[in-house]
Amino acid sequence: MSSAVAVAKKKLKNPPLEIHHLGDRVLRQPAKRIAKVDDSVRQLIREMLQTMYSADGIGLAAPQVAVNKQLIVIDCEPKDESNEPLVLINPKIISASKALCDAEEGCLSIPGVYLDVTRPKAIEVTFKDENGRPQKLKADGILARVIQHEMDHLTGVLFVDRVKNNLVLAEELKKNHFSVNAVKPVN
Repeated sequence: MSSAVAVAKKKLKNPPLEIHHLGDRVLRQPAKRIAKVDDSVRQLIREMLQTMYSADGIGLAAPQVAVNKQLIVIDCEPKDESNEPLVLINPKIISASKALCDAEEGCLSIPGVYLDVTRPKAIEVTFKDENGRPQKLKADGILARVIQHEMDHLTGVLFVDRVKNNLVLAEELKKNHFSVNAVKPVN
């Protein structure tokens, strides 16, 4: 990662951005494409990374911090200083495997709730990096899952919208003081 957006992987007492939670309207807005990658976008990336690390997350999408832009930051190894975070601007999935897999997901916008979601096992995605350069990435495993989860945020979809077991979903949401009415199921 370029030093342009490098931040220390540590928890801040006062992270720069506020993470919004299930039920907040900002999470349901479709995000807008970023026309130009400039210093203001790189500053937002730094603040998103600091906020994500402070919340012990491995992914964060701009809509979660009430910024209506197609921007995602990901770090599947937040404890490893040598592992560089991934920045995806205007990401687009260009192919997905037919093979699906179930795995437990959680979300910084729905703290305490962890449920199984079915997603394609592998994807290929195009995006711009923090310097505005076009990139293409093949991902599988946890990285593919995190990219898909965060990209859902860009269209106003939350992982709970994809949970098939409604009984467990309702139980978990209630236990963590979220309204089941805030869920908007997708096919």
